[in-house]
Amino acid sequence: MIDGLVEQIVARFGALETELSDPEVIGDRERFTAASRAYRDLEPAAKLAAEYQRAADDAAGARELLEDGDDPELREMLTTATARLQALEDEIRLAMVERDPNDDKNVIIEIRSGVGGDEAAIWAGDIYKMLTRYAERLGYKPEAMDISDGTYTFAVKGDGAYSVFKFEGGTHRVQRVPETESQGRVHTSTATVAVLPEVDDVEVEIDPSDLQIDVYRSSGPGGQSVNTTDSAVRITHKPSGIVVSMQDEKSQLQNRDKAMRVLRARMYERALAEQQAELSASRSAQVGSGDRSEKIRTYNYGERRVKDHRINLLLHNLEEILAGNLDEFTDALQDDEKRRRLEERAAGDE
Repeated sequence: MIDGLVEQIVARFGALETELSDPEVIGDRERFTAASRAYRDLEPAAKLAAEYQRAADDAAGARELLEDGDDPELREMLTTATARLQALEDEIRLAMVERDPNDDKNVIIEIRSGVGGDEAAIWAGDIYKMLTRYAERLGYKPEAMDISDGTYTFAVKGDGAYSVFKFEGGTHRVQRVPETESQGRVHTSTATVAVLPEVDDVEVEIDPSDLQIDVYRSSGPGGQSVNTTDSAVRITHKPSGIVVSMQDEKSQLQNRDKAMRVLRARMYERALAEQQAELSASRSAQVGSGDRSEKIRTYNYGERRVKDHRINLLLHNLEEILAGNLDEFTDALQDDEKRRRLEERAAGDE
């Protein structure tokens, strides 16, 4: 079975390479974009398939030579090649697991302070810094949308942004001594993070008659320089009750555009949650109530460690993680997602 899959992968990848060098395809932007995306998606599996074929050739050659007499080096080569073939079989199946259809999208991230008062608001700011640093380090472009004390809404633009940041959705718990704590007592606070795939107008239809749009004067840190005019915008989607407010921009038009982007993302994510309640992208599943017990990750300052509770991964490099080095968590969570999808597919085939 795996041999047939390997042949299919190699053949499909070769066909895509040929297609991408075809002048007719190069001249057709839509076809070229689709072929390029398919090529990128298949490339990891194609590399594994090529390695599988090389290991299979090595094993076959060793077996053939061993028929003429036992040789310790050939026997070791056969053992090594056979073991690698078994490992590659699992890796190829994981690589071919169907991707989340939203993985290529930009994201809108909403961070809110949870339990813990002023310390929770400070912690929300720390999470914002961590995630924007991570985005910049990966070459993505973070875009602030609505920033105030304890509340941070921003976009992350770049191919595959959702595939990386979707794992940050949930309650982030911190255990540390606040700067304002004179007794040196450790406090536990939380911040909630919602990660929404950003969608185009065509993906979410919004009837203008369903919207109530209010304008008002900006206030607070985000609006101090623009609070002499009615530039802030609040959009209410009456059927769903979703409310989005934006005030960071000086232009009412710019604030309205940002508010509509967030509204579309929230409505799209709600539709996904209704179609499949168990989707990890569900805002309610990600955020919960912000209670200390509803956590995806705990950051312990006293022991300089961070634990991801979903995969039971404990790392002892708190400073690096807060500086945006989240790769180890992301890689492990991506592998876990692939394995779960593979298990679900296998269960569905039974």
